[in-house]
Amino acid sequence: MLCRFLHLFPCAASFCLALCSANSSHFDLELQPLSSTHLHYQGITLEEFDRLSFNMILMSPPCQPFTRIGLQGDVTDPRTNSFLHILDILPRLQKLPKYILLENVKGFEVSSTRDLLIQTIGNCGFQYQEFLLSPTSLGIPNSRLRYFLIAKLQSVPFPFQAPGQVLMEFPQTESEHPQKHAIDAEKKIEEKKIEPNICSDSSTQCSGKEAILFKLETAGEIDRKRQQDSDLSVPMLRDFLEDDVDMNSYFLPPKSLLRYALLLDIVKPTSRRSTCFTKGYGRYLEGTGSVLQTTEDVQVENIYRSLTNLSQEEKITRLLMLQLRFFTPKEIANLLGFPPEFGFPEKTTVKQRYRLLGNSLNVHVVAQLIKILCE
Repeated sequence: MLCRFLHLFPCAASFCLALCSANSSHFDLELQPLSSTHLHYQGITLEEFDRLSFNMILMSPPCQPFTRIGLQGDVTDPRTNSFLHILDILPRLQKLPKYILLENVKGFEVSSTRDLLIQTIGNCGFQYQEFLLSPTSLGIPNSRLRYFLIAKLQSVPFPFQAPGQVLMEFPQTESEHPQKHAIDAEKKIEEKKIEPNICSDSSTQCSGKEAILFKLETAGEIDRKRQQDSDLSVPMLRDFLEDDVDMNSYFLPPKSLLRYALLLDIVKPTSRRSTCFTKGYGRYLEGTGSVLQTTEDVQVENIYRSLTNLSQEEKITRLLMLQLRFFTPKEIANLLGFPPEFGFPEKTTVKQRYRLLGNSLNVHVVAQLIKILCE
């Protein structure tokens, strides 16, 4: 099948890699990537879109209007205008694409922009399904919860289609109880108002209602992490780590270590979990991603419980025993499903690499959705 795909907005590399992955393992696709050089999509005319003659759209519209930590301007946020322009163009194309895959942050599913998207593709004759998925659904030790929508131009619904619901797992896991992991989309707004605070870019609950033990974590949070680490179906983080990394370049600075010690999500090479890595990773420590403890024989609990009544210098000395470091950009790329041969241009700084990866997608998740979409 000839696949002429149009990628809009960022994440082009992730989408292309996912298409190649789906192609090599499942389909016979002839991939022809198409994109515009316009910086502002509002400037692309209907005639220009028609000339591209694509049969698949892959897009990741700006997420800032929908993030929990933002103003949630939705359709009133100017950054949504480019996507609204795409929705205006879509019904007027001479030939509609057969496939659509869209990604955004959790929160998009309760937005007015999402409602307009659903209305538009429905009027065009697309069958669709929405998801909230994390790489953990595929046995990958990294949490990165994202909203996805797949749509296909056909009259027959998907066999797993659940109208008005957002599926929380991939369809093949839903055969016996298709409603088990589904969320009623109409109830999402109310749930959003009453649910405990969920840290952006991860599924860690930070309600603070339980007794704090150490490191600002509740007993429930610690138990959840232990359950994740005991799941033998998930590979250890060590499978994603570099062997010859210069750790000295990635150790946490002592002053930052002391300041943010109680907020860090600490994992070991033997752990089977990690939190979402954001574009601020490497510069900021709070809520930007897990850090790696390289001295596995030292117990985190013992170190933290020994900090009471110590001077700052003594606390730093104790915390340095953990030898905490940042994950390297290559290690994060490994967790995101980028192939072993993937690399950055030499002139790309570490800061730039973290930033690019923080705005990326998990290749395996997108590839799996493309397989489902094209079946």
